[in-house]
Amino acid sequence: MDSKRAYHHGDLRPALIAAAMAAVERGGPEAVSLRELAEQLGVSRAAPYRHFADRRALLAAVAALGFVDLAAAYARAQADAPDPRAALRETARAYLALAFGRPGLFRLMFDSDLLGPDAPVSLLRPAGEAWAGLRRAVAAIDPDATPRDVARRTISGWSTLHGFIALVQGGRLKGFMTEPLSESELVEAIIDKTLRPD
Repeated sequence: MDSKRAYHHGDLRPALIAAAMAAVERGGPEAVSLRELAEQLGVSRAAPYRHFADRRALLAAVAALGFVDLAAAYARAQADAPDPRAALRETARAYLALAFGRPGLFRLMFDSDLLGPDAPVSLLRPAGEAWAGLRRAVAAIDPDATPRDVARRTISGWSTLHGFIALVQGGRLKGFMTEPLSESELVEAIIDKTLRPD
């Protein structure tokens, strides 16, 4: 009998997404190859194209799951926090945990062009839900803030976090820049700035 696994129509798609997620987390978006995934899963090279038009479509499905996970992490952080400031602090920690704990997935979600003008609704929806989770935490700090103020504070706080992540992951923060701060003190300083973006 052929050693290739006989995937049914309904279970090859999730298997491809799971295998692509694992590849992204090992080596970033560039590590995903439909041909290699088909070989890994023991299906024909044509089989993945019955579920995804191309590699980009598969990567969008992986990124969508990443945003679902991020939105859930935000919700947990906010539900478990004793007050709005603690909720925002833990929301920021959840974002940093994604960036430093799953850097390949983080790059796919935030440093690729998947969220460009032609982004599929299947990706925009979970990305929007994750953004709403962050915005909700910012809004809770000041219930009297206008929508404009909340938007401004959310963008500036997120930019602080994202800029810090980019500097760390790009190897741009050198010891002479951060001394005498410890790594944990530096992270706390960034989170403090996120809490006070004005």
